[in-house]
Amino acid sequence: MALDPSRVGPKNGLMRRGLAAVLACAAAVAFPAAGASGSASSKPLADRLAKALAVPHVSAAQSAAVALDLSTGAAVFGRNPGLSLVPASNEKLPVTYTALETLGPDYQIATDVLGQGALVGTTWRGSLVLQGHGDPTLNDAGLRRLARQVRAAGIRKVTGPMLGDESYFDSRRTAPGWKPSFYISQSEPLSALTVDRTWFHSHHSGAPAAAAASLFKDALRRQGVSVSGRAIRGTAGPDAQALAEVLSPPLAQIVRFMDRESDNFTAELLLKQIGAANGAGGTTAAGAAQVRTTLAEAGIPLAGVRIVDGSGLSSLDRLTARAIVGILQAAWEDPTIKPSFISALAVAGRSGTLKDRLRKPPARGVVLAKTGTTSVASALSGFVRERYVFSVLQNGRPVSYWWARRAQDRFATVLAGQ
Repeated sequence: MALDPSRVGPKNGLMRRGLAAVLACAAAVAFPAAGASGSASSKPLADRLAKALAVPHVSAAQSAAVALDLSTGAAVFGRNPGLSLVPASNEKLPVTYTALETLGPDYQIATDVLGQGALVGTTWRGSLVLQGHGDPTLNDAGLRRLARQVRAAGIRKVTGPMLGDESYFDSRRTAPGWKPSFYISQSEPLSALTVDRTWFHSHHSGAPAAAAASLFKDALRRQGVSVSGRAIRGTAGPDAQALAEVLSPPLAQIVRFMDRESDNFTAELLLKQIGAANGAGGTTAAGAAQVRTTLAEAGIPLAGVRIVDGSGLSSLDRLTARAIVGILQAAWEDPTIKPSFISALAVAGRSGTLKDRLRKPPARGVVLAKTGTTSVASALSGFVRERYVFSVLQNGRPVSYWWARRAQDRFATVLAGQ
């Protein structure tokens, strides 16, 4: 789906004023002096936010934070807004925005069964092809539905092989900049054709398409359809006939799971989906290029931004607090994608990666945000009620996991108390 220039986006005056205000605010925010007098509630909001971020073992020089008033676009806090930092799983925010903007919240991903050959009586003389298009949710139940459709087409026997076609994406199983240990431990092998997230015979298969073909062969057998040939990886020919199809849940549901649970596998497949669906090819690089293009068209400031993967596992990713706030505000101001984008965020004290954080008032239930955690980065970005949009990014080698989260939670709590 092409970008619709009639949509309300961040190029309006409110957005431009808000981003410009961040730059001014960054220079103007004063840090409270030790021993300053007065109650917390009587101090300026910027001072209280600065104090919230002041924790040991987290370098202010390697941290950035921005908060804007959603109703006016005015900056209420800014520290190093343009500092280029490793974003951890806040990388999923530009992927979410781009997917919803270019594909649409109702977009569904198909998995097809194609036949190469001809039906003679109840025998398919030739091969069947299970062809994937990057559905991260495809599971055994989906295979059962496909198998029932094949049987309903009158097929009881297949003389040739069962092929698993993953050609919609490339065959790279990881993304650039990942530690070798991230393979399997942080994300299952990437492929356009996966079933149950590559789980196959009590392990994750490094050959997802062949594993999917084997599982589908079993599903057909249970439906009374025998396949004489082997289950192997293959590619459908141009004359293959469509026999069956299942669709993924709508994209809005996929990104809700991805962001609330911070699921790396889904994010990486979705990035390749963005590239493939927009005609550039099902590769990580093509998806990343489309993300950057979409952000630029939305007026997001891209200085210091580097999109390398979809999950934030890559050590090469870079975002700025200013860019993240721009993405969040762009989604907020676009009525077509706003409901899906907002509902994808974890809710403080209630769901996803924030279920066990910010569990007390005033933050509980009113902070909606995306978390991010690696050994070198920690992040929290999102919304507070319908009043503020914010981003906190912190880096270190390593970054203190506990202190970074404490600073983020205190920052969000101050905003929630306004």
